[in-house]
Amino acid sequence: MPNIRKSLLQLVFSGTSMKRWNDKMRPVELMEVDKQAHKMIMAWMLYMLNSSEMETRERITLGDHIVRGGMYDYLYRLVITDIKPPVFYQIKANPAHYRQLTRWVLEQLKPRLQSLGDSFWKGICDYYEDGSSRDDLAVRILEAAHLLASQWEFHLIKDLNPKDEEMDDIEANFIQGILGFQDLVGVRELMQGRKSPLGRFAQLCGQLRFQKRWSQTPRIPETAVLGHMFIVACYGYFFSLTVGACKARRVNNFFSGLFHDIPELLTRDIISPVKSSVKRIGDLIKEYELKELESKIFSTLEQGGYFELSKRLKYFLGVDVGSEFTSTISRNGDTREVTWEQLQTSYNSDEWDPKDGFMLKICDDLAAFIEAYTATRNGISNDQLQQAQWNIRKKYQQISLTETTHVGGLLADFD
Repeated sequence: MPNIRKSLLQLVFSGTSMKRWNDKMRPVELMEVDKQAHKMIMAWMLYMLNSSEMETRERITLGDHIVRGGMYDYLYRLVITDIKPPVFYQIKANPAHYRQLTRWVLEQLKPRLQSLGDSFWKGICDYYEDGSSRDDLAVRILEAAHLLASQWEFHLIKDLNPKDEEMDDIEANFIQGILGFQDLVGVRELMQGRKSPLGRFAQLCGQLRFQKRWSQTPRIPETAVLGHMFIVACYGYFFSLTVGACKARRVNNFFSGLFHDIPELLTRDIISPVKSSVKRIGDLIKEYELKELESKIFSTLEQGGYFELSKRLKYFLGVDVGSEFTSTISRNGDTREVTWEQLQTSYNSDEWDPKDGFMLKICDDLAAFIEAYTATRNGISNDQLQQAQWNIRKKYQQISLTETTHVGGLLADFD
């Protein structure tokens, strides 16, 4: 049975310390995990728009290929962290050199990924060694999203580096690269930025890289809301593998994790003690979030004709059931709340469009735990970080998802 280890969780989290554009003047630190989150958000938009006429089974499979491809690329990137993109592209252009590099990368990843089971491990090996697991449309969507997310960052640093001789070439390469994907529905709109509803939504999401979590608590590394969402998305997919989730459920769990903190675009990162201190305060925050989501995101997308994107976002965010952390199924437009046990036994098939809530909350708490744990290991010790770790350990001490997936045991590995 697939299982999750401490080393895998920490590997995914390590992207919070991996700096981008490190040889350029930057207005803020730009981190790899934030860029990956932005990339996958835009990949989701392109996926939805370019699969609208597919049959359900084909569409779900494409979604799974995009999710896996995005995670494969991220994991690969974490290992080759010190290789600058121009050098990497030269290596990639030489098949023999690229095979050697890939073989070494996979050797580094193997101890951390093999516990996820043969399917995931074989998938990443095939993806890089012979390309047999690559879906052409999925790869093109991911490449387009990568360029768009990287170009978004480039626009942040461009004016700060007027004397840098590389900037003109970098800008030209972005434009040329993105133009090669204009046949994909949505690429032109994303290139327009705030001038289009799609581009405006991508712009809003990108701004979450500036919003720091635990903003009143010193930590090393600092983490942004944007990167946190990607980490929760990855954890959600990994846990989906361990519980034997169907393909639709795996894909839904990844994207639900990727969007679960989108309301904080509008309300900032309000810490849990404030939300839970008085029930009415939590209710008021929720009401305000829904009102702002409707006016700033859902209605904007719908006015632009992107009704399906708006509807899907509402499903991921649990708008109809009151919380993104509520397990649900959906059939013929009817969304219904279910328990974790029902999801596992009665509705774990693609036809029910299942989405985890309870398990997603576990992933959210695990990501918060690792933030606090890592800061403590890096020499930052304060009451908030210690209390957060203690609370999460206590909350999940006796919680198991399957016979081989014990959340309390996983947390105990961090002792």
